[in-house]
Amino acid sequence: MPAKRIIPCLDVKNGRTVKGINFEGLVDVGDPVELGARYASDGADELVYLDISASREDRTTFTSLVERIADRINIPFTVGGGIRSIDDAARLLDAGADKITVNSAAVARPQLVSEIAARYGSQFIVVAVDARCIDGVWRITTHGGSRPTDHELMAWVTEMESRGAGEIMFTSMDHDGTRSGYPCSTFARMAEILRIPVIASGGAGSVDDIADVFRLGKADAALAASIFHYGQITIAHLKDRLAEKGIDVRR
Repeated sequence: MPAKRIIPCLDVKNGRTVKGINFEGLVDVGDPVELGARYASDGADELVYLDISASREDRTTFTSLVERIADRINIPFTVGGGIRSIDDAARLLDAGADKITVNSAAVARPQLVSEIAARYGSQFIVVAVDARCIDGVWRITTHGGSRPTDHELMAWVTEMESRGAGEIMFTSMDHDGTRSGYPCSTFARMAEILRIPVIASGGAGSVDDIADVFRLGKADAALAASIFHYGQITIAHLKDRLAEKGIDVRR
């Protein structure tokens, strides 16, 4: 079984890293290139950059940022936000991104996932999935968790795998930014039905939370933001603690 990965996530708005709770109350937490370089030197396995303001007028700005990241960072990084076409994906991959991630655009047009996978290969595409538990059923949401859809979570991730997704990055919008832990039983079910890696996102508040999503949730990687941005724990210390708990992490 592959070693577990630790992936800091950097939400980017207007060229700055920001963080909030449930995508609201955003505060500036630093320069995305400098933060990424710090996390890379501290032992991060990969990075995820999400352009959360992703409007058309910001495309050029974000592409330039991706070029800066690629020049500075020596570990794999994934970028997403506003990718609606093959051309959008190509621009970011050409700028130096190792992978791209799609979310709302995949809900609007699932064929986009098939098209990107067909052109570049499944290893280049991560499908990000935001969901809320509504009346006991996990439903896919779009636009930062603000718009519920009729798609049920497990059926949706299964479809995304069949369309060529190389990984699923699932965020519980009920847990995002709260630092209250991950919904481990939901992750475990997802890991059981999929053959591709699952990245756990949304809710990491402690070493125990991340250990639980690896052991109980069977996730392949853990994505976190707040605990790193606010200096609650370093990646190196996190990996040491996880190893002490018997969890195989990359070194």
